[in-house]
Amino acid sequence: MMPVLSSAGLVLHDLGLAAGFGGSLFGKVALNPAVKVLGSQTERGQVVNAAWNGFNIVNAASVGLAALTWLVGRSRLTGRELDRTTRGLVLAKDVLLGATVALGAANIVGGALLAKQAPGGAVPVETGLTPTARTPEKAARTMRALDVGGIANIAAMAGVIGVTALLNMRAGASSRWSLLSRFLP
Repeated sequence: MMPVLSSAGLVLHDLGLAAGFGGSLFGKVALNPAVKVLGSQTERGQVVNAAWNGFNIVNAASVGLAALTWLVGRSRLTGRELDRTTRGLVLAKDVLLGATVALGAANIVGGALLAKQAPGGAVPVETGLTPTARTPEKAARTMRALDVGGIANIAAMAGVIGVTALLNMRAGASSRWSLLSRFLP
């Protein structure tokens, strides 16, 4: 019999990662470039800021849920229960998930600060986070930082997802894990 709470936690963890990664990737590769169809550079900024600041609630909740479920499970298991390689993967996931949370928080704060630099978030942009000649220098610096932070965040989330898959495969192939998992809630 599969542990109900642990299974629900894993589902919530994976859904949190999927929502955070998918939304961030969509914004970076689809939303940001798509605003170019708007004729006004200030309207582009307004739309991008409204969209990102609206998604930030979902993103924070999703990544927060993934981190919370990891921390709960992590409080009971270290990876040592299986082997040294698994322990290394657990530590790698700790680092990547910590980076995801920190970068996500920094991007949320940066996005809010950027939106406040013009009424209604209408900071002039070429596309998503590409400044124009009319973009004030402070806003342009914020955009460049958000662009780098966003790419790093997507990479960190991809790393978390990859390490999670590796951990799941290792657990599925481990007779030791099969025995241990019977005692999980």
